[in-house]
Amino acid sequence: MRVTASVVRVLASCGIGAASAMAIVILAAVPLGPVLADEAAGGESFVFYPAPPAEPRLQFLAGFNQPSDVAGGGGGLRSFIFGGNERERDLIEKPYGLAIFEGAIYVVDARGGGYGVFDLAQNKTRFVEGVGAGSMSKPINITIDTDGTRYITDTGRKAVLIYDREDRFSRAFGLKDQGVPVDVAIAGERLYVTDVDNMQVHVIDKSTGRELDRFGEPGSEAGKLFHPTNIAVAPDGSLYVTDTTNFRVQQFTAEGEFIREIGSIGVNAGHFVRPKGVALDREGRIYVVDAAFENVQVLARDGAALTAFGGVGDGPGNLNLPTAVTIDDDNVRYFRRYAAPGFELHYIVAVASQYGHNKVSVYGFGSMTEAGGIEGGAVPSARDR
Repeated sequence: MRVTASVVRVLASCGIGAASAMAIVILAAVPLGPVLADEAAGGESFVFYPAPPAEPRLQFLAGFNQPSDVAGGGGGLRSFIFGGNERERDLIEKPYGLAIFEGAIYVVDARGGGYGVFDLAQNKTRFVEGVGAGSMSKPINITIDTDGTRYITDTGRKAVLIYDREDRFSRAFGLKDQGVPVDVAIAGERLYVTDVDNMQVHVIDKSTGRELDRFGEPGSEAGKLFHPTNIAVAPDGSLYVTDTTNFRVQQFTAEGEFIREIGSIGVNAGHFVRPKGVALDREGRIYVVDAAFENVQVLARDGAALTAFGGVGDGPGNLNLPTAVTIDDDNVRYFRRYAAPGFELHYIVAVASQYGHNKVSVYGFGSMTEAGGIEGGAVPSARDR
């Protein structure tokens, strides 16, 4: 099993003993316990998390790989069950970062030199390939501002590339000291850019590209960074940085002052092996992608583990080397067609995977209404059998 080898390699490099390594491997292999329910009315199947008897809070809505996943309106679950057109080419080869804007999912393709757009509002797809000064070498993450401006970090070019809302290249800027940008978070007129080479976060003026400040330094102590990858702005304006090789997420003020660290390497929920993507919802819940466990952990504001979803495999809701997660409140209406009857969507959670059946997996966080509920023959999870 690939996840076993991946986890063991990482743990061995950190000096973790065989017994602890096996415990972590077992944890990674345990099914996360979605419930697959058949709605009597329509005969469709829906995947929910967490497992019963807990109240379902997350539903796997759809997976996106190919143009027909949008144009056909079926999404990942339907095509997994009934089969799809295997000859159709995937829109993206090896995704990493993603964003949702005006009814469309934008996904960078680290191998394809551009970004794909699954446009649910227009029921069509497109692929944007930069040319000339806007050419992309190895795009990793994409962040979209409220006006539609796209900020794309390119680790091959060691630059942040900027495109307008019409997908036209505007300009690019690099980081001082030959930094390698990985992710961008937007807060007002500031851009916060993680630098995986200098182990820092750069604070950039959004209008000019001029560096205003930077924080962090190499190390494992609190406030120091070792391969910072993804970054997100919390509702209170603080910053959450995935400190990947320190196996944690760190919280900083908008000025870069250390607040706290969340998680560490370990065998229990709330611990990480290869954390990457990070996002926060409007209530301050923290979503962290772990590429080794191939899941997304959901943590409370205080860092306590709440649940997890995804898990190893190619089935509906599974993840396959996940990288990034994004949360969106503004485009829920475009995904309601995928929701189970009676399940009210509060916001959307999208996760990118580098391989597998669903390169983009979209989940809905919500709750069952009184008129809803999981009806019919619910299939118990492996944990409940």
